[in-house]
Amino acid sequence: MGTDQAHAHHLENPDKSGPPPQIDVVATVPGAPPAPEGAEAMTIHVTLPPNSPGAPPHRHSGPAYGYVVKGAINFELEGEPVRVVRAGEAFWEPGGDVIHYQDGNHLADEESAFVVTMFCAPGQPMLTVVSPEELEARRDRRAPRS
Repeated sequence: MGTDQAHAHHLENPDKSGPPPQIDVVATVPGAPPAPEGAEAMTIHVTLPPNSPGAPPHRHSGPAYGYVVKGAINFELEGEPVRVVRAGEAFWEPGGDVIHYQDGNHLADEESAFVVTMFCAPGQPMLTVVSPEELEARRDRRAPRS
């Protein structure tokens, strides 16, 4: 997910006094997957205690877009190496069949927190845990770990 300075905005509002808002695009997702038809959008705030591993390996029925508001998280999607996403940075995942392996706290001595908006398929849970058997069967799809 990249940033694009062409998306930075400064909005003048001639009907109001005081300074206008400054709008900065944190990240964009070119070619992002569409939300499932009839999707429910859900925004959650997750707080991770120090050393928290986060959710177990799971998947989402639709795309998810997040922003780290405090600390840093370990973020790993199937086929991608684990990366650290720090406060002020964004992340996204396509949902569907892709396994989300990690979203734990990168920090051992302080909390981390993120906000994520997910687009869930109708009648589907927000998060579905992946079984140990499926993890083993798809082991070759996980990026090498150092």
